Amino acid sequence: MEKTQRKTKDITKIAILAAMIYLGTYFIKIPSPNGYAHLGDCMIFVSVLILGYKKGALAGAIGASLSDFLGGYMQWVVPTFFIKGIMAIIMGIIAEKLFPKFKYGWLVGASIGGLFQIIAYTLVKIPLFGYAYAIARIPGITIQTIMGIIFAIVIITALSKTNLLEKLKEM
Repeated sequence: MEKTQRKTKDITKIAILAAMIYLGTYFIKIPSPNGYAHLGDCMIFVSVLILGYKKGALAGAIGASLSDFLGGYMQWVVPTFFIKGIMAIIMGIIAEKLFPKFKYGWLVGASIGGLFQIIAYTLVKIPLFGYAYAIARIPGITIQTIMGIIFAIVIITALSKTNLLEKLKEM
């Protein structure tokens, strides 16, 4: 495949997955104590498996921060861009570099990336809203993260059983 065709294909895949992450974050909200869970984190994990950690991180950062931007949460756009991107990088590096042969390496990576997300959002909340607020919101971000991992397990298992995950990687 020609280099410009490959670049166009990569940009298109990143854009499509960023759009899916945006849609999963912005429109599909599941109420939970202390906030809501959404499908955005799940779609970030799926994106990393399809695109690899670099392109998956870019799709995750763009899609999630776009959701904050269009949702009116301007104070979260930049932190979300970096937090979601780093979460995806952590997941991808663990899955691709540390456990490339382990079927559930992505799950280990998603869990550690999710832990990073919980800590990072809590640290960002401290200067924005105060220490007490930041600590009080830990259960909400924890539930959101766990739900994202659970949704990812369901979707990735289904995609793997149908070989669709492999086909999406090859496209």
